[in-house]
Amino acid sequence: MKTKLFGLMAVLMIAAMILAACTPTPAPTEVPTEVVTEAPTEVVTEVVTEVPTEAPVVDEWAGVDPSGQSIVFWHNHTKAREEALLAIVDEFNKTNEYGITVTAEYQGAYADIFNKMLPILNTADVPDLVVAYQNQAATYQLADSLVDMNTLVNSEKWGLSAEDQADFFPGFFAQDIFPNFGNARLGFPPNRSMEVLYYNQDWLTELGYTTPPQTPEQFKEMACKAATTPFTKATAEGSYGYELSIDASRFASWTFAFGGDIYDYEKGEFTYNSQAAIDAMTFLQGLFTDNCAKLVTESYGDQTDFGNGTLLFSIGSSSGLPYYGTAASEGAGHAWSVAAIPYTTAEPTMNVYGASVSMPKSGSPERELATWLFLKYYTSKEVQTTWAEVSGYFPVRASVAEGLTDYFAANPAFKTSFDMLQYSHFEPPVPGYDFVREEVNAAMAAIADGADVKTTLDDLNTKANEILAEQMAQIKK
Repeated sequence: MKTKLFGLMAVLMIAAMILAACTPTPAPTEVPTEVVTEAPTEVVTEVVTEVPTEAPVVDEWAGVDPSGQSIVFWHNHTKAREEALLAIVDEFNKTNEYGITVTAEYQGAYADIFNKMLPILNTADVPDLVVAYQNQAATYQLADSLVDMNTLVNSEKWGLSAEDQADFFPGFFAQDIFPNFGNARLGFPPNRSMEVLYYNQDWLTELGYTTPPQTPEQFKEMACKAATTPFTKATAEGSYGYELSIDASRFASWTFAFGGDIYDYEKGEFTYNSQAAIDAMTFLQGLFTDNCAKLVTESYGDQTDFGNGTLLFSIGSSSGLPYYGTAASEGAGHAWSVAAIPYTTAEPTMNVYGASVSMPKSGSPERELATWLFLKYYTSKEVQTTWAEVSGYFPVRASVAEGLTDYFAANPAFKTSFDMLQYSHFEPPVPGYDFVREEVNAAMAAIADGADVKTTLDDLNTKANEILAEQMAQIKK
């Protein structure tokens, strides 16, 4: 952990040394007067009463020509999503009137891309567009390495109209604005996902239940009953109620469900040892103690077990809906659906997340504008409709959702997930969260293995805030 942090700090401190503060000279506030002293001796004062108007906002992109630019897009998509993305890129390359050429390059998973980006920030090797979660973008911006897209979004010539901006779901549209960096827009959203509870509907019926669990107590009762009552249609040996994936987003989701958060936005600090977090992790540990749950031990192992009928409940991203559907149809052939993660509050709190795309600074306004024009196309209504249907991600525009009636009808689990967007909550968009997530994973594994919950979470919270403090100390004022 320390090696990673100090390596990043070295890069960022070099960038910090080149900045200088600049204080504008305040304008005079006194109103000048002209005094006439000729007879008669009456003093005449001429007062300037015209109030100067504000200078019009200058569109700094108006004179930039993006013609003929070649840009590179680093992404993480595979299989059908990559095919769909490449088709979107190809169509843009063929139809844009400026002769802009986009090359989409697969660079691995999110973590792979993050690690590749850190050593090349502010160099000629950076891509023009890169997928990045909000916390990753925040880490990149410690080196002042990203384009603030506010001026592009609001450009009179190249930007989005007020109507277009209003078409984006407000929460999605605002998620890439960073108060810690002067409200800069360091990303733009092409899609979003949500953590949901997948459940085997046929197995629940066999167990005597008509609806999925709404509370943690109901969840435990059903999971433990499944552990001792195998599904009759199962195509493999074994029977478990729940498999826990060791993942920081899973930790956040369960903490949200227990009425808490993992971050205090007023104090600007992590709260991994809050009572809600302690209660959530104690609950999960109890499932392991009672042999009602086990850990996911291989990639997508819970999805496989869910499909073959040996796992009643799984929690994962809504973007996995097509894959869970395939697993079930090719496995035990059971009916299934999704629901909110069981909660202790009056309403659920759903963990909504998704990588946006950020624009690393290239030093070329022409390339940066060309990149924005592709991004504008990528998030247009028509392209978003195609992207949502192929990728399984939620669209970011309301008008797209209104046109998905047939898709909703054919994919009822997607509609169920979509309807829960009203309960959205987000993980903290702070620098260093990638490093914190590694500590969360270690703590979750220890708790599942029987470690004292409070002691483990106290230690986790201390480490998380130490990492955060080291990162925040480097933010340029």
